[in-house]
Amino acid sequence: MSRTNFQELLDAGVHFGHLSRKWNPKMAPYIFDQKNGIHIIDLHKTIVKVDEAAEVMKELAKSGRKILFVATKKQAKEVVSQKAAEVNMPSITERWAGGMLTNFPTIRKAIKKMSTIDKIKEDGTFEKLAKRERLQIDRQRAKLEKNLGSIRDMSRLPSALFVVDVQKEANAVKEANRLNIPVFAMVDTCCDPTPIDYVIPANDDATKSIEAIMNVLCKAIQEGLEERKLEKDKEVAEEEEAVKPAVKKLRARKGAKPAEAEAETPAEA
Repeated sequence: MSRTNFQELLDAGVHFGHLSRKWNPKMAPYIFDQKNGIHIIDLHKTIVKVDEAAEVMKELAKSGRKILFVATKKQAKEVVSQKAAEVNMPSITERWAGGMLTNFPTIRKAIKKMSTIDKIKEDGTFEKLAKRERLQIDRQRAKLEKNLGSIRDMSRLPSALFVVDVQKEANAVKEANRLNIPVFAMVDTCCDPTPIDYVIPANDDATKSIEAIMNVLCKAIQEGLEERKLEKDKEVAEEEEAVKPAVKKLRARKGAKPAEAEAETPAEA
């Protein structure tokens, strides 16, 4: 059964591609037609690709892995940041710092610096500093928060990337490719789909279009997270059930009278 509703994608304008004169021929398999000089994306193919991506993302979430969402263009920033946060996934929506993936230890040091600043603010050390020093630290903390705040809990490389606009986020895609990290992406008709593992042919310029795709993917991720929680709860319940007989026997022994306990000893021997 399809996760994606054709009419919802149509209403959101997911089918609007770029100007036909700016197209990338490698996107030809996903183009339905052109109208008034604009390419029209085949939404039937988009649905197949979105559903495929959603299933893979669900399995990643179910196995406890992280997907890093990357969208720094103004139309995408807010919706991607919000939707990613709702499913507890990291996101980059301000600026892709070079080496974010390929030089991850350095990024981790920057994140650690944020934590150190937070710590000195909590223990009172910050208040003992000169006013000028406090101002410098606040500026540094604000800059780090803006660029890295949403990945501060990402202790290791993500298992996958989701990208809006593969041209704008070309550096992110290159780093992921270099490290063999799978890339999911909304790919418009002007883009090269070759470096993308899971191509979602779609309008990447309209907020409504981006939101429509994000809704499907994040719903799948949420399902994966819920299934993971159910499996963990089941494992805990099974473990508790397994130790019940032993606990019951131990309680029975502790509750036995001294004479009864002594009478049991020879028989056990």
